[in-house]
Amino acid sequence: MNRQVGSSTTVWDQEQAQQRPEPVMPSACERGGCGGPSSNPRLQPAPPSFGIVRVNGVEIEPEAIAEETQHHPAESGEAAWQQAARALAVRELLLQEARRRAITADPETDESGRSEVEEEAVIRALLEKLVEPPAASEEECRRYYDANSHHFRTPDLFEPSHILIEPEGDDAAGWAAAEAEARAIAFEVGNNPEAFAAAAREFSRCPTAHQNGSLGQIRRGELVPSVQEAIEKLAEGTTARDPVRSRFGWHVIRLERRIEGQTLPFEVVKDRIADMLDARAWAVAAARFTAELARSAEIEGIQVDPESLGVN
Repeated sequence: MNRQVGSSTTVWDQEQAQQRPEPVMPSACERGGCGGPSSNPRLQPAPPSFGIVRVNGVEIEPEAIAEETQHHPAESGEAAWQQAARALAVRELLLQEARRRAITADPETDESGRSEVEEEAVIRALLEKLVEPPAASEEECRRYYDANSHHFRTPDLFEPSHILIEPEGDDAAGWAAAEAEARAIAFEVGNNPEAFAAAAREFSRCPTAHQNGSLGQIRRGELVPSVQEAIEKLAEGTTARDPVRSRFGWHVIRLERRIEGQTLPFEVVKDRIADMLDARAWAVAAARFTAELARSAEIEGIQVDPESLGVN
């Protein structure tokens, strides 16, 4: 397993939670726009320096710490500086140990074509040589699965349709008129799928009108909350009698089908669990190795100890 440690990647990195995209709803016309002050880091003030940092007499340049802070967002400039300084101190500590052991390595290229810098390759080789925790057993994987089986459940799926009635104006009268129209449509179509499809083609202001209002298969969280909540309250094959308001307009909602999620069998996910547990064990072992190096090193200006590295 290749493990790269770069200027913005440290041996105590934690698992990152997956981010879901912001819920959206198709609309015939997205109004307005977004903007704001420039986020170009070159236009931002330089972060402050909080002291000299040395590792066994080798100073970490303040400019290097300032540049590293962009990889360590924090609540304050001081916290970002401390995280950046610690990351570079750990990097220097590992490089010194690699030189002491005469470890060298050829840079590797990942699947995206990114090539390691030489120092990253040396640190990788050092850690691969000296850090090798035991692989997770099937029993450990099974225990993790039993305690976290909800993480291995396929998502619930919904097959909804909608008719979007946009207000003619953004005032109260425009919204009231759109609501009245949506209510009339919901009453007329009832639970009849053919009538709903015809009304969607004729009245909906969403591009989905061309597909009878169908939104396809969607997962929880992929639509704006008000629409998602209305969908989940419906029985299969029914149309909501009350339209739902969103920032796009009023929606007449119909649910064609609901597909309940299923928990994946252990045999399907055990390799994934083993990889995760192995990566976690390696990260902890690497942090402990680094903490041991720090105990016998002379480090000034920044704390590098098991607690700061996130290990016991």
